[in-house]
Amino acid sequence: MKCIFCGAATRVTDKRESPNGTRRRRECLKCKRRFTSYERPEQKEIMVVKKDGRREPFSREKLKAGIMRACEKRPISIEKIDRIVDNIKEKLRSKGKEVKSENIGKIIINKLKKLDKVAYIRFASVYHDFQDIKDFKKEIKGLKNGKAH
Repeated sequence: MKCIFCGAATRVTDKRESPNGTRRRRECLKCKRRFTSYERPEQKEIMVVKKDGRREPFSREKLKAGIMRACEKRPISIEKIDRIVDNIKEKLRSKGKEVKSENIGKIIINKLKKLDKVAYIRFASVYHDFQDIKDFKKEIKGLKNGKAH
């Protein structure tokens, strides 16, 4: 790697693994100045395929906002929601470059069902497009019997 100050060659004086990737302390062979560089694996961008066939980049913020709406006024910490969002993102990353929005919805549904029944029903009502109170009753009955969507 070239020196960020003068452009000359550098040598590595220390190498450590860190949460941000591989951390290297470097020293310029010419000007003797030191600096740190990080090496991280390239993160592939996930594309979400919508029901109508459109594709859009995955948005962690959009995912979190949807889960936050379902969990509104529930005793669920932001930390738990962040963990769920991170877990979902990692799951999606392992599925490939493109993921159908319905698959994301199914993952969220399963996470919320385990986390909080009220948040689950709120999210399910939008995800499954409940039309009337019968749909809510059916889902709640299925939830009680362990047979919800």
